[in-house]
Amino acid sequence: MKLFATFLFLHLAAVAQSVPPSSLIGIWTGTATVHGQQVPLTLDLSNSSHTFSASLLNGPEHSAASSATLTGTHLLVSFDYFARTLDATLTHGTLTGTFGTTTVRYPVVLSRATPPAPTLIPPAITGDWEIAVQSAKGESAWQLHLEPAAPNPALMRAVIQRIDGDTGSLYGSFNGKQLLVSHFTPAGPALYSLQPQPDGTLLVSNLLRADLNPPDQQKLIARRPTQARQQKLTEPTDPTRQTTVRDPSARFAFRFPNLAGKIIANTDPQFDGKVVIVAIGGSWCPNCHDEAPFLESLYRQFQARGLEIVSLSFEEADQLKDPARLRAFIARYGITYTVLLAGETEQLNEKIPQAVNLNCWPTSFFLGRDGRVREVHAGFAGPANPAAHQALTHEVTDLIEQLLAEPAPALSATR
Repeated sequence: MKLFATFLFLHLAAVAQSVPPSSLIGIWTGTATVHGQQVPLTLDLSNSSHTFSASLLNGPEHSAASSATLTGTHLLVSFDYFARTLDATLTHGTLTGTFGTTTVRYPVVLSRATPPAPTLIPPAITGDWEIAVQSAKGESAWQLHLEPAAPNPALMRAVIQRIDGDTGSLYGSFNGKQLLVSHFTPAGPALYSLQPQPDGTLLVSNLLRADLNPPDQQKLIARRPTQARQQKLTEPTDPTRQTTVRDPSARFAFRFPNLAGKIIANTDPQFDGKVVIVAIGGSWCPNCHDEAPFLESLYRQFQARGLEIVSLSFEEADQLKDPARLRAFIARYGITYTVLLAGETEQLNEKIPQAVNLNCWPTSFFLGRDGRVREVHAGFAGPANPAAHQALTHEVTDLIEQLLAEPAPALSATR
């Protein structure tokens, strides 16, 4: 009898503490604590077609979760395509928990409170800038674009374009001293300070780079392109000049297993006389996520005319043993082109010995019908950088059209 009473008490307590998913529906805002900084975070919980679902919001951008479950007061939101979760408990109207991977997690606090809309109009800093850097990848400048985020002119959108890709959209407002812009997406957090200076430059600080020592290394100077040229500063690196090949006359070689363990090589019949894009990337890489839908659209458009695409994916050791994140990546973007497991990230140059200065994720090699490299493109300008993205998609599409228009060599010449 005592045992039954204990069971009944625990059952009633669990029922009392549980909440229906419908009670959580709506927008939740708050912050994640990252390296001592508070990064804004917005979570959208919905219940459409009797399915409980979640998305992280970044301005108007929605990043849908792979799954969302509510057990009692415990909320678990999974983003399988980045192998990250948001794990939180509802207490007195507040969701408290963590976000991240199995090894790195950030404290998160969310509530239904709506942050006040920004009202301070920032100074005249919209438009294009160049940030002088001394990058380990060899580049001397990044590009920065700033614009109002309609409909509120006090809300700003920023994007930084580096040689390996862009930061994604960063949103924020001016506080009278500096423009703080950030995002919190399934790929993780970002937080920058842009502080106007008396000489017309911007002091740019990556507030999450706690690993840099001394801290002054976090501070960079952004100038208008005309001002940068007047000071004879180097322009941003042309993405087609970052990486080259040792011997352009040699066929580009690869030989790696697919996810089923079957070895796929450049000498296989499926590549004979074809134009081939060999895309170097990984499912951990945010810019590779931006690139994948574009590659898939190219494949669907040009496969019948002789285009093949091969993704050489470099992953962490645990993902190579069980590439769950890569499978989720493939499913998310409906990838139908060939995906191979090339190795761990630190093995990049060992596994791709024909490349020179290969250090950007992603990097794509464009092969003519004879199997030789005709162009290499480092990085990817994603939709967050519309002008650069549009220019890149047109450039690549034109290149594919040109390569497909070339006659296929004799079969013996391609082997």
